Amino acid sequence: MPLSSPEKFVNWFRSAAPYIHAFRGRTFVVAFGGEVVADGRFVGLTHDFNLLASLGVRLVLVHGARAQIDARVKQLGHRTRHARGLRVTDDVALACAKEASGRLRVEIEALLSTGLPNSPMAGSDIRVASGNFVTARPMGVVGGVDFMHTGEVRRIHAGAIQSRLEQNELVLLSPLGYSPTGEVFNLALEEVASAAAVALGADKLIFLMDAAGVTGRRGELMRELTPRRAENLLARDGSLEGGVRAYLACAVRACRQGVKRAHLISRHVDGGLLLELFTHEGIGTMVTPDSIEALRAAKIDDIGGILRLIEPLEAEGILVKRSRDLLEREIDRFVVLEHDRMTVGCAALYRFPDEKAGELACLAVHPDFRNAGAGEQLLNEIESRARREKLKRLFVLTTRAVHWFVERGFIEAGVDALPRRKQALFNYQRRSKVLIKQL
Repeated sequence: MPLSSPEKFVNWFRSAAPYIHAFRGRTFVVAFGGEVVADGRFVGLTHDFNLLASLGVRLVLVHGARAQIDARVKQLGHRTRHARGLRVTDDVALACAKEASGRLRVEIEALLSTGLPNSPMAGSDIRVASGNFVTARPMGVVGGVDFMHTGEVRRIHAGAIQSRLEQNELVLLSPLGYSPTGEVFNLALEEVASAAAVALGADKLIFLMDAAGVTGRRGELMRELTPRRAENLLARDGSLEGGVRAYLACAVRACRQGVKRAHLISRHVDGGLLLELFTHEGIGTMVTPDSIEALRAAKIDDIGGILRLIEPLEAEGILVKRSRDLLEREIDRFVVLEHDRMTVGCAALYRFPDEKAGELACLAVHPDFRNAGAGEQLLNEIESRARREKLKRLFVLTTRAVHWFVERGFIEAGVDALPRRKQALFNYQRRSKVLIKQL
């Protein structure tokens, strides 16, 4: 194996460590259609669920059965209607729904019970709990359509589910609900999942779907959405396909009601669930109640994150080396950019008030965010700070990023253009370029 492979693995594993700590003891609701079981992809998912369970994640799985119901209805030569994106569940369709859900539940429990040696499931001990955790009521007549045995969630028995999760059991929910009078109702997968996530106060609601995520009008993947922006998309953009539209609407509703994160990802990517959860960029679309990016003044607690950013650049000679002690003394000069609680950028402003000048220093951005405007945000913040303090010009010393700064309004100058105190400290051996911007 080439050396780069283990190095990449180690780097990835280290970068995943903060997520591993953050996820322990958290509740994730994962929803997937019956197609995942039908096409054999659930086998790979069981490996990922086993890994998450071993890391202390509390899992609630919600399976769909539309594909299996459609197949069985067609096999019987029967036709069912659809309205408002939902099946009108007549007596035949309800019987098919019961049969499909029962079969799927057995298949899923069997796959989660495997523990073959020399496989990702070796040594696993996943206990699956399922039952009448969902109380439902009939949809009734909507827009002149009698939905018959199609229902909507009335209540999720969160206490009963929590007690199973506390016993380290995985909870499996089917798209069926029961009424106090003993009736059975066919439910939408996405509604069961979102209602369960809200009732449990889940940290994550994850939908596995056919699409890669939510895409914009030009086909670009929209990696992060706030509920407001997602609602605007749902209201204005008719290009969202039905499945994505239904999942996104439920994701927004869940986030509005207390779920911390909702993810819409492709079910076709092997290991996609792990890539979404344990990498900074993810693979799909994440909906969050608030922006997960924050630009703020640095604190002492940020020193570790700043060091992780600047040490590789110091080793390459791009940045001047700064010790932890120096950072502690000068931390009030720094700003940091956070992305989902991870420090992805930093910069500092050193003031020379006698000459109305400021130095932009220690600008560093995590490699994954260098083409996403992070450097621009940090530069703009430093410029804003300098203007608030009535500084008239901003200068920077750089060996590698001359063009980047020139493109943003800096002009190359000589050492004699620096403040006198900075001239006395100038290191001619580094051969840094001096760039100045008038504020």
